[in-house]
Amino acid sequence: MTLPQLLAAARADLPVDAGLRAIGLMSGTSVDGIDAALVSLWREGGWPRVRLEAFVTHPYPDETRQGLFAAFAGRRDAGGLCRLNVAVGEAFAAAAKAVAVAAGVSLDTVAFIASHGQTVWHEPPASLQVGEPCVIAQRTGCPVVADFRPRDLAAGGQGAPLVPYVDWLLFADPTRTRAIQNIGGIANVTCLPAGGGIDTVIAFDTGPGNVPIDAAAMFSTQGRLRCDEGGRLAAQGQVDAKWLAWLLEDEYFHRAPPKSAGREQFGELFVSRLWYLKLRGKNLVATLTALTVESIALAYERWLPPVDEVVVGGGGARNPFLMAALARRLAPACVTTYEEFGLHGDAKEAVAFAILGYETLAGRPANVPAATGARQAVVLGKIIPGSAV
Repeated sequence: MTLPQLLAAARADLPVDAGLRAIGLMSGTSVDGIDAALVSLWREGGWPRVRLEAFVTHPYPDETRQGLFAAFAGRRDAGGLCRLNVAVGEAFAAAAKAVAVAAGVSLDTVAFIASHGQTVWHEPPASLQVGEPCVIAQRTGCPVVADFRPRDLAAGGQGAPLVPYVDWLLFADPTRTRAIQNIGGIANVTCLPAGGGIDTVIAFDTGPGNVPIDAAAMFSTQGRLRCDEGGRLAAQGQVDAKWLAWLLEDEYFHRAPPKSAGREQFGELFVSRLWYLKLRGKNLVATLTALTVESIALAYERWLPPVDEVVVGGGGARNPFLMAALARRLAPACVTTYEEFGLHGDAKEAVAFAILGYETLAGRPANVPAATGARQAVVLGKIIPGSAV
């Protein structure tokens, strides 16, 4: 399919069996790996529809992952960032190939790839994602849609969160107000008022997610653990109420949306300061887990209407200790997971970027100005034509 044919197909209403096959690629703040979702996309009544066909999480090469963490810490110069951009692009291309193998399909049958890249800095109005899309296009032969944040930033927005449009497509309900809560490295919420249109959506980053918990687990085990698997460390610790109260005084939690957060506020430096101030070990993990829970709950109380149902995804949904604490704190709202809606919890963000790429090809705006603060709805992303492998 030529690029003009692809653009025309993305705009047209198509039956399921004539839809486009696409791959969505996503790597979050925790840098756990590259999530790759192979999907079928079609359009009904002008709106995208999606079906997940295959999903994998592809690991980063150790050297590339270490390079990313060095970039997060500001230990990469311009040349280092350029080389990292190419290396991450190679890793994303490998992830696209891996999910095609898992699905048993040839990349020749994939209409396009949508790649979010890996955020290394996000401080609006500046944001940088690495993972060179031209490398992905060259290695796979597929057209690539990438670099979704800058257009929203150029329109005065935060460039985040980017998935509220997809949350509304997948989860909106005529009678129940739902909060779609992602707990990745950073936690973000999309509130969908019952029966509301896209213009009623409220979305923003609630604050810390797994990034500070992961860092606390690494500090507390001298690097033996990358994360607090199953919440076991937090369960053995005690929440320091005084430290928690002090942390919740951070101005981010009191700032009205639209707003977005990143490692710049809640990353390793944030945790290392607490360690230096003698909040350590399992108590540090427990207190930072409580910070994630409490910051989510306070965001709901301050900025959202009453919520009937909370649908949780991301790595935090696999932490039963965190999930139990969240359910207690958000009662009487029902707390559930993506899986209850037939969605693969880890795949949702990658699926979301496949949909966003589909809308880019169709020339349709897919940011939500009420969520990002942009002055207007804009078409997101950049299109790189495919090339011979």
